[in-house]
Amino acid sequence: MPRYALVTGASSGIGLALAEALARRGRSLLLVARQRDALESIACELTQRFGVEVLFRVCDLAEPLQVSGMLMELEQGERQFDLLVNNAGIGTSGPFIEQHWSDEQELIELNILAMARLCHALGALMAHQGGGQILNVASVAGFQPGPWMSNYYASKAYVLHFSEGLREELRPQGVKVSVLCPGPTRKSFFRRAHSQVDRLEGSKLMMSPEEVALITVRALEKNRAIIIPGWRNRLAARLPRFAPRWLVRRVVGRINRAFAKS
Repeated sequence: MPRYALVTGASSGIGLALAEALARRGRSLLLVARQRDALESIACELTQRFGVEVLFRVCDLAEPLQVSGMLMELEQGERQFDLLVNNAGIGTSGPFIEQHWSDEQELIELNILAMARLCHALGALMAHQGGGQILNVASVAGFQPGPWMSNYYASKAYVLHFSEGLREELRPQGVKVSVLCPGPTRKSFFRRAHSQVDRLEGSKLMMSPEEVALITVRALEKNRAIIIPGWRNRLAARLPRFAPRWLVRRVVGRINRAFAKS
């Protein structure tokens, strides 16, 4: 019986690129996102191109009841999963108190709660079956506070630290945990966050989802704990350690404010 990789946020960006990279390596997939038409098209294309089984499940992971329903199906089903990719996530940009609370709550539900809940459910299944691998997608934003994107930066710090802790907890059960911390990537996230990412087009800081995915799957094969694609992003993740906290938040806040749309 084949084992599957479950990939959330698989309809675009890094999630789609990771799904394609895994399918290219012969992995059977279960793709999860909100867009049925996109998922159906992607599943059909990947199956035809790589000859692997690609299933999909429509689910809004920011809705706890939908997450519960999906997990119940997975737990009662006969399919086994040996890779979980928690990629789904959103961002907001601008002064926190001026945002709609519904948007900020959705960010917390998706970036933190859904990610942790999937780790809890599938991590237990993997531990029971004697092994598996989890990849949670954070960001270089998780290494410092981020004024004018405060909730997003804090959510990615949670993902980073949670993943590192979970790695040690699940290691004795044979379950590997890694966390991906990409920098600026060409994807629809920035449009959802209302960020003027067009200023970065052509910049060496901007990577394509395909570049990030290729680096990531290679790092997963080596069981890397923290995956930061690109030397510039690795430098950006390390620099805050050597500067006063007040200076870090001042500089990051100035950058984010410049990119936020008024």
